[in-house]
Amino acid sequence: MEVEVMKMMKTTKKTKLVLLIAVPVMVVVILQQFWLPSLNFNRLWRTVSQHGSTNDSHRNDDEFINGLLPPGFDQKSCLSRYQLNLYRKPSPYIPSSPLLSKLRRYEALHRRCGPNSPSFRRALAGLTSPTNSTSLPEDCKYAVVLTRDGLGNRILAIISAFFYALMSDRVFLIDRGNALDDLFCEPFLGSSWILPSDFPLRREFGSFRQSFPGSFGNILRNGMLKKTIEDSPASYLYLHLSHDASDYDKLFYCDRQQNLLKKVPWMIMETNNYLVPGIFLGSFFREELNKLFPAKDTVFHHLGRYLFHPTNGVWGLISRSYKPYLARAKEMLGIQIRNFGSESGSFQDQMNQLLACTQKKKLLPDVEQSSPEKSNSTASQTVKVVLVTSLSSEYSETLKEMYWEHGGVDGEVVAVYQPSHEGIQSSNKKMHNRKALAEMYLLSLSDVLVTSDWSTFGYVAQGLAGVKPWMLYKAEDKVFPPLNQWLKYRTRNETGDWPCRRAVSMEPCLHVPPVCDCDEMKRRDGGNELPFVTHCEDASWGLKLVDEFN
Repeated sequence: MEVEVMKMMKTTKKTKLVLLIAVPVMVVVILQQFWLPSLNFNRLWRTVSQHGSTNDSHRNDDEFINGLLPPGFDQKSCLSRYQLNLYRKPSPYIPSSPLLSKLRRYEALHRRCGPNSPSFRRALAGLTSPTNSTSLPEDCKYAVVLTRDGLGNRILAIISAFFYALMSDRVFLIDRGNALDDLFCEPFLGSSWILPSDFPLRREFGSFRQSFPGSFGNILRNGMLKKTIEDSPASYLYLHLSHDASDYDKLFYCDRQQNLLKKVPWMIMETNNYLVPGIFLGSFFREELNKLFPAKDTVFHHLGRYLFHPTNGVWGLISRSYKPYLARAKEMLGIQIRNFGSESGSFQDQMNQLLACTQKKKLLPDVEQSSPEKSNSTASQTVKVVLVTSLSSEYSETLKEMYWEHGGVDGEVVAVYQPSHEGIQSSNKKMHNRKALAEMYLLSLSDVLVTSDWSTFGYVAQGLAGVKPWMLYKAEDKVFPPLNQWLKYRTRNETGDWPCRRAVSMEPCLHVPPVCDCDEMKRRDGGNELPFVTHCEDASWGLKLVDEFN
């Protein structure tokens, strides 16, 4: 009897042990299969192990950004593609389903027609022998972008050309050159976005400018565009859309011209501007644009996060700044100061404006002027990290000294960090551009941004961040108006109050918009034609996209 009891007890213990092991496994299986089919448990475990919690609001485990990025890339070859979102808060802006479908179709087009494909080789043959151009595959047309000026301008140019290629069903290629060398990973799986070095027209790129006789604008000015495209088909056409574009160049945005341009196999575009607001003005793509971007002020935000992924070299600069200096912040304030040389006024004027902005708008605390005993009170302390990007170190050093000597009121700790201060802009130097790109991305991790008027560097950071920045007014005649003269100053700046004002959207500004109508070359005001295209805060003649429902 005792032997049977002992056997039963052993069996009961085994049964309990099996149940203890089996039940949790069954629960996980059920959860995976039936309750949470979309949850990636491996990714969840990776996040928990790396960060200790899945509830950290500063972490974003969605490595594919709500379906914006396709899977399949080698993670080691481009670490930022999979790791950057671990530093970002989740974006509140969700890409539309039509946009995701459009991007997947574009990727298939790029694989089929991109460099090294049979279709690309046939297209090159048509380029060198125009008589063969009519035999090109109907779905293999190209938009090649030539960029110029600083890195911010070049990034705006790339986004603009890709946006146009996406809308016009062209394959997008970039003549990278030394200025963009080793900055970005390849964005398209299975093909390159880089124009091959032996591209037949590369030797002519140096002669492409506003005065080039064969440019779109000059052909149009001479009344030869229809004949050039329909009667004697051109194998390529050069579009000059930079800051010095003529009124004829800017007729590129018109429906009639777009209907002709779709027949040209190769479009060579040069710009240093953000062309997207001008493209929205026309009706040629509007129906599809309304589907792709129901929130019009998210174009750069979505396409920038889709297209640009810093290379491992740049990612090292970003991560080595973020982890020791920025990760501890409860809130991060990014400040970007663009100095326009002698036009910018004195350092002290700029510093006074920055302090007035950040303290008046409650972005930084007032300094504690009381005794050391009060500043060492037991009040709960929070850490606000201030990231400063500027060619000069004076701004960050002044802030750092101010908050080190006095501290913030209510015990708030302000930590100031500036990754680099290059002194002068050197846009053709590889390491200078690496640092610039790293700082754009560090700024894009900020909760709040303060940027300089007219700065494309700031435009890129705010677009990637998905943040409407506070914008610092540019000096007028080298002088900032004193605070007591603000009412007089305000009559010339209706967009806000001194010393800074909130941007109406996170989109960049088009500084060189179309100014003539498409039929009679009469003056037009594109900022008053559509509810989602308005004038820029920092350039009253410029145009930018806003959310029409906001």
